[in-house]
Amino acid sequence: MRERPRHSESFMTASRVLRSPLFPVAAVALAWWALTPVLKSEPRYLPALSVVVTDGLSIWPDLLAGFSRTLVETLAGFLLGSALGVAIGGGFAYLRFLERAFFPIFVALQTVQVIAFGAIVVIWFGNTIAAKVVIAFYLTFFPVAVNTLRGLQACNPQHVALMRSFGASGHQVFLKLSLPFALPTIMVGLKLGISLSLTGAIVGEWFGDTVGLGVMLLQALYFEQIPRMWLLIVVCGALGAALYGVLGFVERRFIWWRPD
Repeated sequence: MRERPRHSESFMTASRVLRSPLFPVAAVALAWWALTPVLKSEPRYLPALSVVVTDGLSIWPDLLAGFSRTLVETLAGFLLGSALGVAIGGGFAYLRFLERAFFPIFVALQTVQVIAFGAIVVIWFGNTIAAKVVIAFYLTFFPVAVNTLRGLQACNPQHVALMRSFGASGHQVFLKLSLPFALPTIMVGLKLGISLSLTGAIVGEWFGDTVGLGVMLLQALYFEQIPRMWLLIVVCGALGAALYGVLGFVERRFIWWRPD
């Protein structure tokens, strides 16, 4: 049996490394570490990576607590918004009078800036975790509902008629044809919703709280703690990328098909 050439194995290994999602992160970190002293950038604009890491290590208990709090708010708002978005989008797809009556209202609500809506929510719920969850829910709901509606509407009517000609019930048509056909489109809304949910949780913390990445970011801004601001930007970005990556994995693993 012939052995595989070593250069071929090296090429495959290098290819796997380049395709890894961690490669761009490592490349950016290496560039940051190497170019900061070369360019002699002022700490006010871009502090050295070592300074940012050192600051993170000095506050890691508070950073972990803030990370956990923002994660809980994001996931709670995302799950609630996704569940209701899928339900409302499905209702609009099958009950067209509901779409005509209420869809314009939902569109109008989305034109209200999150800062204005967040102020009302805080007045209603106070500076509680519920207020942050509601803001995250507000930003998640609409893209999920719209993509659910569009995905179900895009199902081929001829395929539906064919299944009904074989005696399939409306329930069977939905579960075996319409929903699988719409799932890739729904997943697009979910991936957009998780990013918006994180944004809603962070913005909600700006209205008043004691724990959370948004609170820490606002405090760093007030006291002009530039390394900490960069630290929190990186942590928020990593959290958003991780949540998006989880949904991407679920999509590749369970929703690998595409509607034609």
